[in-house]
Amino acid sequence: MSNLNSIAERFRERFAATPRVYRAPGRVNLIGEHTDYNEGFVMPVAVGLHCWVAISPREDDKLVICSDNFPDTAEVQLDSPEIRPRKSWSDYPVGVALQLKNAGLPLRGANLLVHGEIPMGAGLSSSAAIEVATALALAGQAGQSPDRAQLARLCQRAENEFVGARCGIMDQFISLHGRKNHALLLDCRSLQHEFAKIPESVRLVVCNTMVKHELASSEYNRRRAECEEAVRRLAGVIPGIRSLRDVTIAQLERHRGSLSEVTAKRAEHVVTENARVLDAAEALGAADIERFGKRMAESHRSLRDLYEVSCKELDLMVDLANAEKGIHGARMTGGGFGGSTINLVKTDFAAQFVENVSRGYEKETGIVPRIDIVTPVEGAAEVALSELHG
Repeated sequence: MSNLNSIAERFRERFAATPRVYRAPGRVNLIGEHTDYNEGFVMPVAVGLHCWVAISPREDDKLVICSDNFPDTAEVQLDSPEIRPRKSWSDYPVGVALQLKNAGLPLRGANLLVHGEIPMGAGLSSSAAIEVATALALAGQAGQSPDRAQLARLCQRAENEFVGARCGIMDQFISLHGRKNHALLLDCRSLQHEFAKIPESVRLVVCNTMVKHELASSEYNRRRAECEEAVRRLAGVIPGIRSLRDVTIAQLERHRGSLSEVTAKRAEHVVTENARVLDAAEALGAADIERFGKRMAESHRSLRDLYEVSCKELDLMVDLANAEKGIHGARMTGGGFGGSTINLVKTDFAAQFVENVSRGYEKETGIVPRIDIVTPVEGAAEVALSELHG
């Protein structure tokens, strides 16, 4: 915590002002991958790795945004019609500011210092955390408390329209709505959600492969386009559907001939993944962890073979996990092509699991992985400076 204790001090040194400080958690998704932008179901948890934003007002209409993690500083005039993406980390907070302004929030000029402790490229949604922390900071400074579901939509829109990543709403929603020791079952269409307790008998272990293949972002957008193409074709034979969320497994099999081989595979993943999420939620509610783990394993195979977003490092990490004692379920999590796996491990075996998988992965790849036992935490909030120094 020592580096976080000095956030206010570093801010004072930089801007000669005492800030308000906000933090937003990253997330790991237990099951429900690539379903959120198809208006389907997901089950993430907020994890205790955060993005922190310190903020103080300015006398002018300028946003000055700097970061502990990057050397460059971004400066934008809030009233300028010429704000364009820089293809930089600062596009996330700038995009959020523009969305809040367009939504009618009375934004003021501000100095912001961003500190991230979520590893980038790990599939733990560092981008949503910076968006959410920035949104709360700017809204708080403006004296506003927007509805959290609305705030999640504005943050998603910033990433879609300003950053250019066509993500769904899951990451921003869980960062705002996380609950300690619980997973969240989210309907990404209605935003209805419910919580399910994670039993004390298991631990969530995130295994970061430490690789992120370059095609990740372009392939992500391509997968979304392929799903949209599947919907266009299926809508001609299944009246009334607007997303793959509306298609049943039986309907897909009946009308598979309407799709190309590739779009049929993508659709099959999404349709079956939605069914897996709902079954997994039922299993977790009944404390049937073995059943939940089986749905995780099925999810990984589907992501690997049908959606084709896994890679050799993720598959290796899952194989190593499945060879360990105490494993209930293992799968890739996040967009894919690198990043992390999520593992459900019996509590008594968690420490040994971390040691064995780390050693095995390094032996096979020459790469030292980052493996964390994570605990579900509360969603984003302002942090009193006394907490930072406590």
